[in-house]
Amino acid sequence: MSPMADPPLVPEDVSDDVTDDGVFYAVRDGYDAVYDALANGETFGRIWRDNAYCGEFPIEFAHIGFLTLTEARRMLDALPLDPGAVLVDLACGAGGPGLWAAQESGASLIGVDPAPAGIAAAERRARDVGLADQARFRQGTFERTGLPDSAADAAMTIEAFQYAPDKRAACSELFRILKPGGRGAIVCFEVDPAKVEGVPVLGVDPVPDYAPLLEDAGFAIDLYEETPGWADRVYPTFAALVDASDALTREMGERAAAGTLSEAMLTVAMRPYPRRVLIVARRPQ
Repeated sequence: MSPMADPPLVPEDVSDDVTDDGVFYAVRDGYDAVYDALANGETFGRIWRDNAYCGEFPIEFAHIGFLTLTEARRMLDALPLDPGAVLVDLACGAGGPGLWAAQESGASLIGVDPAPAGIAAAERRARDVGLADQARFRQGTFERTGLPDSAADAAMTIEAFQYAPDKRAACSELFRILKPGGRGAIVCFEVDPAKVEGVPVLGVDPVPDYAPLLEDAGFAIDLYEETPGWADRVYPTFAALVDASDALTREMGERAAAGTLSEAMLTVAMRPYPRRVLIVARRPQ
């Protein structure tokens, strides 16, 4: 199957909420604000380290997801990479997991993210950890990466795919940028459509099972599994952030705190995620 180079992005009734290259304004601007404020976010950092991945990730590659070191190693084992292979990290944020994977594997990293502040933070981190010559970062989205056909030996994305406004287009773009035989690893949340109807971002194109979309794009599914213990980390982390709302606002500013707290409150109140999953999909030769 040959995916479209420029797939349609989102239904017309939500197009005002999405940038021309296919990312929700609220998601891009919210993460921009958070990345700009992280240096002052002592309370946020402590809550995240203690609850989200329980300190189980090297501090130099710390991130604002729930990926543990055990999960990262399982993901990397499913993406066998030779030194010098090209690994693309989609929605890379400040670059932590992608840079860790590059260091561990010797791969050359291309990080793609829609938030300028995330890209700037990732570039600083690459220099700080001595990987500046091994990594480069660029703005782009799941649907419009800006990368050439067959640019990557492997790709990864951590806990962001559920925010793509058109996941069918995102799957087609992932297929396009992978070389034949290349694999993509996706860690993300399945979303219950009944719980998010009418909710901004999550209520647009909610997906309870990504396998059919990936298969329609041409992928073979090598692995699709629920990540163990995810709920025991996700919900306490968000509850702790809500409880610390005053400190978050004081340290990070109203804009960054508001974005963080709105996601936290929605997640705690609605519990929209049936599962958090690790998926490995392969583009056939």
